Amino acid sequence: MTGTVLVVGASIGGVRTAQALRSEGFDGRIVLVGAEPHAPYDKPPLSKQFLSGAWELEKVLLLTAEQAAADGIELRLGSPATRLDVAGSRLLLADGEALDYDKLVVATGASARPSPWRPESGVHVVRTLDDSRHLADALRQDGPVVVVGGGFIGAEVAATARGLGHDVTVVDPMPTPIGRVVGPEIGSIFAELHHRHDVATRFGLGVEGVEGVAGNLRVRLTDGSTLNAATVVVGIGAVPNDGWLADSGLAVENGVLCDEYSRAVDAPDVFAVGDVARWFHPGYREHVRVEHWTNAVEQAVIAAHNIAHPDDLRPHSPVEYVWSDQYDWKAQIVGRPVLGVRHEIIGTLEGERPRGAVLYQDDADRLCGAVTVNWPRALVQCRRLVTGHAGYDEALDRIRALVSAGPAMAAVPATSADG
Repeated sequence: MTGTVLVVGASIGGVRTAQALRSEGFDGRIVLVGAEPHAPYDKPPLSKQFLSGAWELEKVLLLTAEQAAADGIELRLGSPATRLDVAGSRLLLADGEALDYDKLVVATGASARPSPWRPESGVHVVRTLDDSRHLADALRQDGPVVVVGGGFIGAEVAATARGLGHDVTVVDPMPTPIGRVVGPEIGSIFAELHHRHDVATRFGLGVEGVEGVAGNLRVRLTDGSTLNAATVVVGIGAVPNDGWLADSGLAVENGVLCDEYSRAVDAPDVFAVGDVARWFHPGYREHVRVEHWTNAVEQAVIAAHNIAHPDDLRPHSPVEYVWSDQYDWKAQIVGRPVLGVRHEIIGTLEGERPRGAVLYQDDADRLCGAVTVNWPRALVQCRRLVTGHAGYDEALDRIRALVSAGPAMAAVPATSADG
C-alpha cells in the first residue's frame, strides 16, 4: 500500500505504529507528529529508573532521528496537533502547518489528571519527561515527601523517593492501594509492602488542601490532621488527550470511539491506539479504554496491519497485562481480577524474598485474572490460561505444579515489556 499515513502522538503507541507499518510492508510516506520537542521516549521509567537517576536519557529513548531516517519515518516534533479535518483529510498543527493524509492514527495518549491543589510551587505530577526532571530536581533537596494517590504511579514514586532517602507518606481515600484492581484483601498486602520499607500510609483519607511553597508545604487531610512536606506528588489518574478532536466530528467519549479493528466510528480512514482509544473489545462485547503500556504496543501492531492490509482486517481482543516495580517487588497483573468472586494465593507474598501468585475465579468458574509477584514463570502460565479461558481448578493445578520447580524457574523472562 502507498499513500501517506500520519501518526499523531510520539509516545509508545505512536512510535510502535510507525515502525509496525514498515514491518507490515507499507511503503508509503509515514509522518510521526509529536507535541513535545524531545525525541520520542518511554514513560514507565519516568517514575522509577529515570527519576532516581539510575538511567540516563539515552536509555529511555524510543526512536532517535537516525533510527527514524533509517526506517523512512518523518518526524514533526514540538508542534502539537490542534485540529483534524476529517472531510478534507487534513491535520493542522500549532505552528500553522497543514498535513494531508490518506490514513491517520490518533496516538496522543493521556495526561496526568491535573492536581486540584496549586500552591506557589512544590506540587508535582509525573507523566512527561519534563515532569520527571522537575521532580528529580525536587528530590535532590532534603525533606519529607507526601504522595497523593496509592495507585501504580504513586507507589512507584513513593518507592523511588524512599530509595533516595526521603521520609515518605502515601495518602489515598481508598482503604487499600489498588484495591479497585486486585480487591481489598490483596490490596492490604500492597499496603504492608509500603510499611516494610518504612513508608507511612494514610489510607481511607482524602486531601482537603495543600498550602505553602516548595520545601515548606502543609497537606490538610479530611480527618483534620496535617502532614508537613518539602515535596508533594499527585498521582490521581489520567485523562485521554482527546480535547483537540472536539470539533473534528469524530465520536469522542472518554477517548476516540473505535470498532474492533481500531478504526474510528464513522471515519474508516482514522484509527486510534493506546490510552486515547476506546474500542469495541470482541471478547468483552463492550467498548473499553485501557491505560497499559502493553496494550498500546499490541494495538499499534493491529492498527498498522489493518492499514497495510485492508482486505485482511484483524480485531484487537487482548487480555490486559500491566506490571509495576515497587521496592523489591515486580508485581504483574493479567486479565481482570476485579471480576473475581474468590481468589487463592499460591506461594507467598510475605517475607524478605516473596514469590507468589494470586488466582481469581469468576462466576463461570474460570480463571479471570491473576497477580504475580517476583514469579515470571507463573506470570507466563497465567497469561496463557486467562487467554485460553481455562477453568479455575485447572489453573490452580498448573500454578501449584510450578512451586516445586523452585526459584530457578523464576529466571525465565515473563515478557519483553520491562518498566
